[in-house]
Amino acid sequence: MAEAAHGVEMPPSWEAAIGPALASREAHKLGGFLRAQEDSGKSIFPPRGSRLRALELLPLQQVRVVILGQDPYHGPGQAHGLAFSVPEGIKVPPSLANIQKELESDLGIKRHGHGNLEGWARQGVLLLNNALTVEQGRAGSHQRLGWEAITDAVVAAVAAKKDPCVFLLWGNHARKKASRVAGLANGPHLVLSAPHPSPLSAYSGFFGCKHFSRANEFLEAHGRGAIDWAQ
Repeated sequence: MAEAAHGVEMPPSWEAAIGPALASREAHKLGGFLRAQEDSGKSIFPPRGSRLRALELLPLQQVRVVILGQDPYHGPGQAHGLAFSVPEGIKVPPSLANIQKELESDLGIKRHGHGNLEGWARQGVLLLNNALTVEQGRAGSHQRLGWEAITDAVVAAVAAKKDPCVFLLWGNHARKKASRVAGLANGPHLVLSAPHPSPLSAYSGFFGCKHFSRANEFLEAHGRGAIDWAQ
């Protein structure tokens, strides 16, 4: 895998889709910013080597579901490159706890004692944040610094696929990101929207949205197989 300007390696299956964005002037500027932040002693999450983890775990041709997050968790040890996910041994954050509650209500899947969603990623669920880094303790601190062009290219690559996929858009931020991708709503895909699973909005329609069962019904109807959400 070729290393990009900001210290991440480009997964081969995504090279054609995001290579131009990673090689852009904006990406090089982003790389310089991240290096300067780290050199100054600031803690940036996730660490180098994990920033494109969502793509490393899941080749483009295997994507079946896309879940869009905003930016990585900003507490020590939480972010590991997958939206909404935390490594085992880390306390489950409130939004993820609500996702697990909806999963139990929708499909009867009991909540895990951990919040590691790598099992979803390995089955075809792309857990993609809008910005792929954040400064410790400063939520949203790396928004609008250049990551958006890269992650927009990722979403556009999935939207261009002929194989039907499911896009789960939770909250206004995810809906706005998807709206920037031309052809998403007109493609072969299923787009499901609901409020964000955060404690501030989960009771406004995220609970009861049944996105997990609806996604599986669509995937099975189109010959793509169901996701085992229990993993």
